[in-house]
Amino acid sequence: MFFRRFLGAPLFKVHLLTGTCRVPFCYFGVERRTGNRLYCQSALTQITVLQIVKESQQQHGLRHGDFQRYRGYCSRRLRRLRKTLNFKMGNRHKFTGKKVTEEILSDNRYLLLILMDAERAWSYAMQLKQEANTEPRKRFHLLSRLRKAVKHAEELERLCESNRVDAKTKLEAQAYMAYLTGMLRFEHQEWKAAMEAFNKCKTIYEKLANAFTEEQAVLYNQRVEEISPNIRYCAYNIGDQSAMNELMQMRLRSGGTEGLLAEKLEALITQTRAKQAATMSEVEWRGRTVPVKIDKVRIFLLGLADNEAAIVQAENEETKERLFESLLSECRDAIQAVREDLKPDQKQREHSLENDSGKVSNIQYLHSYLTYIKLSTAIRRNESMAKSLQKALLQQQRSEEDGKRTARPQDLIRLYDIILQNLVELTQLPGLEEDKNFQKEIGLKTLVYKAYRCFFIAQSYVLVKKWSEALVLYERVLKYARQVQSGAGAYTNSLKELPDVQDLITQVNAEKYSLQAAAILDANDTQETESPSQVKDGKPLSERFETFCLDPSLVSKQVSLVHFPPGFQPIPCKPLFFDLALNHVAFPPLEDKVEQKAKSGLTGYIKGIFGFKS
Repeated sequence: MFFRRFLGAPLFKVHLLTGTCRVPFCYFGVERRTGNRLYCQSALTQITVLQIVKESQQQHGLRHGDFQRYRGYCSRRLRRLRKTLNFKMGNRHKFTGKKVTEEILSDNRYLLLILMDAERAWSYAMQLKQEANTEPRKRFHLLSRLRKAVKHAEELERLCESNRVDAKTKLEAQAYMAYLTGMLRFEHQEWKAAMEAFNKCKTIYEKLANAFTEEQAVLYNQRVEEISPNIRYCAYNIGDQSAMNELMQMRLRSGGTEGLLAEKLEALITQTRAKQAATMSEVEWRGRTVPVKIDKVRIFLLGLADNEAAIVQAENEETKERLFESLLSECRDAIQAVREDLKPDQKQREHSLENDSGKVSNIQYLHSYLTYIKLSTAIRRNESMAKSLQKALLQQQRSEEDGKRTARPQDLIRLYDIILQNLVELTQLPGLEEDKNFQKEIGLKTLVYKAYRCFFIAQSYVLVKKWSEALVLYERVLKYARQVQSGAGAYTNSLKELPDVQDLITQVNAEKYSLQAAAILDANDTQETESPSQVKDGKPLSERFETFCLDPSLVSKQVSLVHFPPGFQPIPCKPLFFDLALNHVAFPPLEDKVEQKAKSGLTGYIKGIFGFKS
């Protein structure tokens, strides 16, 4: 039951719930009705700008980078808010512009109107940024939408300066305004203004994070981490050379940059390498110096050491996998550039092959070098994946109830098959057929990976209790491992990065003993008679009277007593008699007993009609 009374200026309400009286005061005299209950607006209007923005973005498309979907959501929410607040911009025939003023800020939904306007313009700008990669003219529309978003953010900040808005909302509006301003200046390449705006945004969010609990501070700290690479990029463009190293470290820690900085950082790295590539003219590999005249190949070779160092410093497997893929993609592009130069030089290359007695041309040798880098990187990537799978296979901490597929030996077998295929391709590279050391080194690596592949094949046989096959494969593993140990010698340094075969030998010896014990136990189990409670042959009760069996189906509704319908059984049929003597019996003559024929003719016919017969 509800009562309302007016006592002077302030409006208050009495809410009776099971004998309890609640009297909320409303300083502005604004009330909201939800269902059958009346609520009063708080004294100060407040909205959590960053939380509303982040939740809306994650739930409506931005988790997958779909800015068009998020823009549609912002438009629909604006329409709902205007209809609810009766804040329509005219009708279908005439547009009537309205502005949110301080006098109507008693409801926080008016601030949401302006926030959704800014978000809609920003999402449209980000959508155009994706499309501008193929259509450069859309960049002008992109800048226009960003300016529109900044204009709405300025209006939000101005309204939040009112005394009717709490202090937290004021700070969040200022930070939101600084963030959009920084993005606009970033696109205009006004680095100093962009860095000032981003620094202002970062300072506000850091203070907000320190002022609230840890759960509330997580959102602010995430936004600080997002804009930190942008600040360092602006500092680099202003003239701070040390910012480049910090950007690279951020790239490794975060597993890749996002937003405005992603493409610009990659372009900056490429630009820096291109400047260094001007001084690079040749490369040396396996005792032969080859001139490098292709710019794309120079840039790739200059960044090769940095990419490999980044892979070593990667903090997790996901980041390492991404760096491997990036390196392989760059290597494929460099190989494609070399192939394009190989096509017009085909005749000249064949002529050099004849004159040099098998020595390949420089461009072909460079192609072999790049192919070697690509195959070696693929081997390292697959080996890294195999190590992570081996850890998961040994630990077996994840159960089937988690809904995740557990690691199996078959997965490792596939990886080692790919590695062995890459090693075969390495031995067939042009220009390395006569390099005995290279061939020997690849042969030893092949034996190592064959041993590991054979080991996991044996593991897969153990899982299905094929003891004999597994034992034979374990012996083959030991054979490969001993061949590697006996042939290593001078190639110890090149085999350091490979898995240690001595550890494999120790593990195989332990597995052999456990395998033999499991085989003996399994053989004993098969020889034991099955207990009566476990016998289940499917025979009906009428056929197993002589055998005791605990069959729970006898007390159920579907009891198997006899075969029904019964099966067919053989029965004797009616005998057949054959008179075999009939063929050998001679019958006596019967002419004297046979009656002579009657006379024929007209007289006989007439007599026959009238019944006169002789």
